[in-house]
Formats: sequence, C-alpha cells, structure tokens
Amino acid sequence: MKKIRKEEALRYHEVGRPGKIEVVPTVATKTQRDLSLAYSPGVAEPCLAIAENPTDVYRYTAKGNLVAVISNGTAVLGLGDIGPAASKPVMEGKGILFKIFADIDVFDLEVDAKDVDDFVRVVKALEPTFGGINLEDIAAPESFEIEARLKAETNIPVMHDDQHGTAIISSAALLNALELVGKKIEEVKIVTSGAGAAALSCVNLYVSLGVKKENIILTDRHGVVYTGREDMDPYKAKFAQDTDARSLDDVIDGADMFLGLSVGNVFNPAQLKRMAKNPIVFALANPIPEISYEEAIATRDDLIMATGRSDYPNQVNNVLGFPFIFRGALDVYSSNINEEMKVAAVHALADLTREPVPDIVNMAYGKTNIVFGKDYIIPKPLDPRLLTTVAPAVAKAAMDSGVARKPIKNWEGYKDELRARLGYDDKIMRVITRKAKSEPKKVVFAESDNYRILQAAQTVLDEGIAYPILLGRKAVIKSIAEQHGIDLEGMEIIDPSHRDCKEKVQHFGELLFAKRQRRGYNRYEAIKTMRSRNFFGCMMVETGEADALISGIQRKYADTIRPALQIIGVEEGVNKVAGMYIMLTKKGPYFFADTTVNTKPNQQDLIDITKLTARAVKKFNVTPKIAMLSYSNFGSFESEHTINIRNAVKYFHENHPEIIVDGEMQANFALNSELLKENYPFSPLTRSGANTLIFPNLTSGNIAYKMMQEVGGAEAIGPILMGLKKPVHVLQLGSSVREIVNMVTFAVVDAQNS
Repeated sequence: MKKIRKEEALRYHEVGRPGKIEVVPTVATKTQRDLSLAYSPGVAEPCLAIAENPTDVYRYTAKGNLVAVISNGTAVLGLGDIGPAASKPVMEGKGILFKIFADIDVFDLEVDAKDVDDFVRVVKALEPTFGGINLEDIAAPESFEIEARLKAETNIPVMHDDQHGTAIISSAALLNALELVGKKIEEVKIVTSGAGAAALSCVNLYVSLGVKKENIILTDRHGVVYTGREDMDPYKAKFAQDTDARSLDDVIDGADMFLGLSVGNVFNPAQLKRMAKNPIVFALANPIPEISYEEAIATRDDLIMATGRSDYPNQVNNVLGFPFIFRGALDVYSSNINEEMKVAAVHALADLTREPVPDIVNMAYGKTNIVFGKDYIIPKPLDPRLLTTVAPAVAKAAMDSGVARKPIKNWEGYKDELRARLGYDDKIMRVITRKAKSEPKKVVFAESDNYRILQAAQTVLDEGIAYPILLGRKAVIKSIAEQHGIDLEGMEIIDPSHRDCKEKVQHFGELLFAKRQRRGYNRYEAIKTMRSRNFFGCMMVETGEADALISGIQRKYADTIRPALQIIGVEEGVNKVAGMYIMLTKKGPYFFADTTVNTKPNQQDLIDITKLTARAVKKFNVTPKIAMLSYSNFGSFESEHTINIRNAVKYFHENHPEIIVDGEMQANFALNSELLKENYPFSPLTRSGANTLIFPNLTSGNIAYKMMQEVGGAEAIGPILMGLKKPVHVLQLGSSVREIVNMVTFAVVDAQNS
C-alpha cells in the first residue's frame, strides 16, 4: 500500500492557490470589445435567445458541459458524517477526475442540509445552472430518496455515483466472470456482505441484467435480511428472503458469487471453500477487503476475484464509469440517466474487456500482453478507449430510450470529437508512473544533502516507484531530514568519503583505473576520484548495485555527464549522447531535442540526435512525428545551417522511411497542421502536426523549453539523457520536488527497458 503522509497531503492542498480547482475563461477577454461581448451590452443577445428558446442555453452557455458534484457530507469516504465543509476536498477531487478522464467541467457544491426535503429543495433550485448532477457521499437510506426525488423533479441527468458507479463496474465484471466459468446469469446464487447504498444498487442492477431476485441473499452487520426483520428500510425489504438462516455463515454453502461491500476480514477461507465450483468473489471493502487476495487465491485455484484495490487484478474502480456515463448523457442533452443507459454502460465495459488491449495499456501496467481471462475481467482505468466506447453506448441508449434531446447522427464524427478531448497534459505521466510501480528499481541519489532530494526520495519510496540509495554524509542527511520532517526509514545511506566505505572506494577505483588507464588516469587518481559522489554513483550503476543515477540539482550539467561517459559509456552504435525534454501541455506531450548536450550539431549530429529521440519517444508508445526546425521553410533560405538540416531530412527519407520526419521548417508550421497544409501540402506532417521537435542548436532548444515552461505553462520532464548504456539522468539546477519525482519515475522505466 502506498503511504500518503499527513504533511504532504496538507501541503498539496495548501501551497500556491489553496484547493485544487479554478475557473478560467474560454473566450478572448483582452480588449474592451471582448468585455463588451462577454458582458454588457453583448450578453443581452444570448439571454434573449435563451428566453425565446430555452434549449439554446446549451448552445450559448457552459451548461452542456457542466456537472454539479453535490454532497451534504454525511458519508464521506470512510470518514463518516464529517459535515459539508469537510467534504469539500473530496468533491474538488471528484471534479478533477471528471475533467481529466472526460473533459467535463465541475462546480462542487457542499449543502448544509441533512433533511431530505431541504436538500432536494436546494439542489432542485439549481437545475438551470447544470447539465447534470453527481450526488456524492450521502448516507443511506436518505441517498435513495434524494436521488429518486431529484430524478423525478428535475429534467437533467442525476446519479448517485457511490451507488451506481460500483453497480455498473461490478456488473460488467460479473458478466465477464460468468462467461469465463460458463454459468448462466439466471441460475447463479449471490450472497452479499453489506446491504447499504452500493450493495443495494449492485443487486438491483444485477436483476436488470437477469439475476433472479430469489437467488440473492443480503447480509449486513445484523445478519441475513429475512422476511419480517424489524429494522429494515423498504429498499432492503425488497430483497428480504423467507428463510430461517440468520448469518453469512448460514447462507454461503453453494453460493456462486460473494459480493462484499462492508468491512475487512468478515469472510474467511473456510467459508470460501464451501462456495460452489468456480466461485466469483468481489471483495470490495477498501483498503482492507472482506477476504485478502492472498488468502483467497491460496484457498481456491478455481476462483475469480475482484477487489477495490489497484495493487491486485480486477480493480472495481468507479472511474471506469461515471466520467464516461455523464459524457454520453451530456452530449445528447439527456433529461435522465435511466436503467437503459446504465445497462448500456455495463455491456460496453464488458465487451471492451474482450477486445485486444492497446500497447499503451500493457506498458502502463508493466505487462507484455494483457488478455481477457481470470485476472482481466474489467478494463484498466488508464485504457484510452473507455471514453470512445462507454460514452457513445450511453448516448445511444439515451436516444433509444427517448430521453435524449440532441440526437447524434454521425457516430464516427462523435468518436473523433471524443478522441480530441483525450489530449490531457498529464496522461503520459500517469502511464509512466503506473509502469514504474510495476517493477520498482534501485535509484542512487548523488546529492542527498539537499532537502528537495530527500523529500522526493521519501515520495518515490512511499509510492512504490523506487528504492532510494542516498549518497552523502550521514549526519548531514539525517539533520536535514529531521529539520524538514522527512522519514528516512527504508533508505540506504552511503558516504563515499567515510572510512567505512574505504574498501568499496578502493574496489571502484580499481575498476575505474582498468577502464581509463590509457585515458589519463593513474591508479591513485582513480581511487581518489571515487570519493566524488557522482563517480561513485555511476560506478554503482555500472556494477549493478543500483539501477539508475539521479544528480545535477546542485552541479553543472557537464559535471554529471562526464562521470557517466567515462564509467558507463554510450550504447553500441551510438556516436553522440543527447538530451530531451518532455513538455506536458494541454494539447498533449511534445518532445524537444537536443536541449542540453550538443552545442552546434552538424549534419551527422542532427541525424544521430533524431535517431536517439525517435527511439526514446517510441518507448512511451507514442509515434514520433518529427519536425527538424529552422528559421526557413523547405529551402526558402540558403545557408550552411539550413543545408545541414535539409540533408539530414533527406537521409531519413531515403534510409528510414518508416520514421515520419520533415523539415527544414519554422516552429509555427510544424505545430499547426492547417497552416502547413495550406502552404506546404506535400509534407507528411499535414495530417496531425509534429509532436517531436529537433532544434538546430543547443541555444534555440534550451531557450524554447524554458520559455514553454515559464510563459507557456507547460510542465517539463527532463532532461532525459539519451544514448548511455545504463540510466543516468541529470536534473535541472534547482528542480522542484515534483520535477525530481517525475525524473526518478522516468529513470525507473528507463532501467526497466534497459
């Protein structure tokens, strides 16, 4: 389990602009005329248009892409009734998930109203503002009545995600599990542990899919839900069975499925053994399941199991559903989220699981070939196909069931629109992080007497990304850690200058002397050099005592590269090392090279840099579309510089036609495919523009990425050093903790690939 430390969580929410969200304009606002159009007098025109035709509110305002995430704070996560204000961080977080997975804007609303009538009155009055309402963290049974009344009394989609999200995802998993074990849905016997909002929503949806109500037995903390039990609300009573059984243990014999939505460790191996052949166990209590994954699979080898946790197969995660369900509902101006739309989402998720998995998903989860089977019965949250699969299915169901007010006629065009929404700036980082966690590596930090390095080391250890090895004086490192509240437990500390490390320094020095004895080193100098942490760290990587090195936060770039070149060396067939930055933008990632190493590359250097960069970009499962930049376009100006670029492009066209490369061209043409198509329609980059930019010299590349970072609002990952045999990566001077963590994450993935 990854650790989230109190101080880190509070700092994340507090530093800079407090909270996690802000509202930004989507139109021009720079001139007085812009403001006159945005407000008075220009705003009167859309107001009058909407007054005449109310559905024009979707045309002229943000309503059609705006969801309210609403709570009264009565059932917040596992924290209970902590009140509406205390629920606000959760609601803001839910808004972020809507945005990054489906490009839906959110206003979070925390309503101080426990009474059902009061709550419904407030939310109903806000209907004109929103295209949909996502109810969140509201205690049952009030949540059932609130949702039912809002559905009946409003004319926009309403869904309580705590109930229906789990129901939809687990239903898809159930359909696929039944397919694998060869059982018919109308014949399976289901036993639950838990009879709250989520469990009741699950079994209701299972019935819609074909499970017989008489085959479902609910249990809660008081035992079996049976006919005549006095403490039941009408929602539980609907599933009460006429039975003398009173406990989970009494009803588990021969069950085909166990559904856990209660608390940890209430289901034991002895009970699991008494289930039917090929049992299905969904132990969804989080973070501790009703039965641990390890216990369950050790008990039954014919088991199919799902949990709510990301560190085990088959995670039932609501993020697989709600962003895409609302996306589809909003896009057809739906008046509701009905049973037909939920069932459509279930089948879309189930069917998607059976299709071949894209390489980017395999990469994210550290697999070579994820295939439909016992350990893959629902899609992975990072699957980019979810938006273009679930949203259209929901939209079509809304149209077929008569609740859509804006029909979609061109489904392929609609899917293209959805794909255009997927250019998230941090999507690639989520994939890389997931892959790093699948196989953490030992990363040595050469500059551990820096508090940001230590904070980053703590983060990557807590997150399960890497195992940090700290180089430096132990007393200094411990003092800095204590001063900044950093926990060093689990991190190895090595001081190359200490007498305890004398033998290791001697051994590493001999290795360096053997490598460099004909390149200016004598034995004494080689051993003395090993007291330098950069040299010592590089030798740890070279000998396999560490998998990657991170340095450079306090030293010049060349001071870190030099030891790496002398000790580790370049890959076979590589003539030049080069540096690349990944620039994360709202339009997606861009790859910049060379931004750190080669001052004034000649024609061959440009070819070598482009080869290294193309290979590096492919490691992210991104197809490199490369523009070689200049101040001219395709021969519009003749100079030695432009001729070098032109000849380098010619080399790729003749020798590597599989790589998309063009130039020389100006940056605006490289990035604007419409502009390029209008003026130079012959270029292969006219289809989508470039995502990889090769700069003509170090000056232009360095200036470009720093301007993008400071003025353009892009986040930079790098510099990524390309061409070495083993991973050594150099930080920018003064890198932030986040930038260091990103760099370590990439270094781990680099080590995995190596």
